[in-house]
Amino acid sequence: MKPYKTLLLALLVLLPPAALAETAEEKGLAIATEADRRDQGFGDSSATLNMILRNKQGDESTREVRVRTLEIEGDGDKSLSVFDSPPDVKGTAFLTFSHVTGPDDQWLYLPALKRVKRISSKNKSGPFMGSEFAYEDISSDEVEKYTYKYSRDEPCAEFDCFVMERFPVDENSGYTRQQVWIDKAEYRPHKIDYYDRKNAHLKTLTFHEYSQYLDKYWRAMRYEMVNHQTGKSTTLLWQEYQFRSGLTERDFDKNSLKRAK
Repeated sequence: MKPYKTLLLALLVLLPPAALAETAEEKGLAIATEADRRDQGFGDSSATLNMILRNKQGDESTREVRVRTLEIEGDGDKSLSVFDSPPDVKGTAFLTFSHVTGPDDQWLYLPALKRVKRISSKNKSGPFMGSEFAYEDISSDEVEKYTYKYSRDEPCAEFDCFVMERFPVDENSGYTRQQVWIDKAEYRPHKIDYYDRKNAHLKTLTFHEYSQYLDKYWRAMRYEMVNHQTGKSTTLLWQEYQFRSGLTERDFDKNSLKRAK
C-alpha cells in the first residue's frame, strides 16, 4: 500500500465522524452554488410577460411587460422591465442593477411625472407595481445575498428535491428567511416560502412549466405568487424568450429608462 494511502486511512480512523460530515450550512451553500453555476454564461435574454394581479375576491387585472436581462461578469445581473399596458402604466420602466455584495440599485421611471425615482434600499420590501412581488424579489438571486442551511430531501411535484433555508444578509430585507425547494436533477427552484420580519409565513412562490434554452438554461414559463396574509396573488406568464441578442450595458443605463419604448 502506498504511504499516502496509509496516512489517509489513519486519518479516517482517528478523526471523529463529525469532523468528516458535511454540515447543514456547507451543504446548503453547495446546493445554491451549483444551481448558480448551471445558469452562468447565458449572456443576455429578453422575454415578454403577462402579469396577472388578483385580489382577495378573485378579481383580475392584467399588465403586459417586456423584460431584458444582461449577465455581468463578477457581479449581479442587470434587468430592465417596460410596461406596455394597460394605458395607466404604459411607459413605466423599472431598472435593477443586482450586486453580489451590498444593496442593489433600482430605479423606476414614471412617464406621467417624466421623472426617474430611485428605490431606497430601505423600501425594497414594498410591493412592485401593485403585485405580490416585492422590489427585492425582482433582483437576481446571487449566492452571496444569503447564508444557507440544508434541511432535508423530499418529493416536490414529480421531482426529488433538496429543501434548504436561506437567510438574507441585507438587514433591510423584508424577510427573516426563505425555504427553498430545488430539484436534484437540474437544480431548478420549484417552490419558495417567504417568512416576514416577525417570522410568520407571508408568501409562497411556485415555478411551473419549465422550458430549456440553448440546450442548457431552464426558465419557468409560469410563476405563481400567493400572499397568505392578504389573500392576494400574482401570476407571471412568460413568453418569447430570446438569448444572446447582443444587448450591452448601454441598454441598461439610467437614460434607457426614459427612452424605453
